[in-house]
Amino acid sequence: MTSISFDVAHLLAGSMLVLSFLLLYQDRITATLNVFALQAIMLSLAVAWQALIQEAPHLMVTALIALTVKGFVIPAALHRIVRRLGIHREIEQVIGGGPTMLTGLGLVALSILLVMPVGQGVSLLTREDLAFALAVILLGLLMMITRRNAVTQIIGFMSLENGLVLAASGAKGMPLVVEFSVAFSILIAFIVFGVFVFRIRERFDTVDVSALDRFRGERSDHS
Repeated sequence: MTSISFDVAHLLAGSMLVLSFLLLYQDRITATLNVFALQAIMLSLAVAWQALIQEAPHLMVTALIALTVKGFVIPAALHRIVRRLGIHREIEQVIGGGPTMLTGLGLVALSILLVMPVGQGVSLLTREDLAFALAVILLGLLMMITRRNAVTQIIGFMSLENGLVLAASGAKGMPLVVEFSVAFSILIAFIVFGVFVFRIRERFDTVDVSALDRFRGERSDHS
């Protein structure tokens, strides 16, 4: 593998990691959706590059799915949901931005410590791409944990899935049937989450998931 192939693969995977931190940093829903769209586009470029250097044409299908569905369709649909619900405002966080970013840095360090020693039998590119991918996965999980808004939790879930696709493509690709099943699962999850958001809004007049905890407490008090 040439040096330019190595460098471009790392640049694209590293850009996804940077965008994961930007997702954690955002305090407005519309900005979060825009950053997620950029991350999905970067994922499509990373997978397409892997398709070229691995000579794996089927990965181009994955890149096209990521670009179309997660780069444009899902962000546009979520923007529409946000406008209809009138929730394009500040995001409520469980913990402050500073501690969240520090925790994110710790998760990146943990990813490197976990992946680097384990992958001694694989190529350096694969090992380092897996470290990037694991960091993206953990930051997506952190976003789900530290956000109270249901829409931003959906974004955290899909960012986590972006990390899974990056890991699979870097590890010599996924079978085409798995790629289609992943794309179908994401669409189904998106539909379910969309219904979930509307139901929360209808019942509690908010998309703050802490309302569910308060509702459970009220029910238990009455019982």
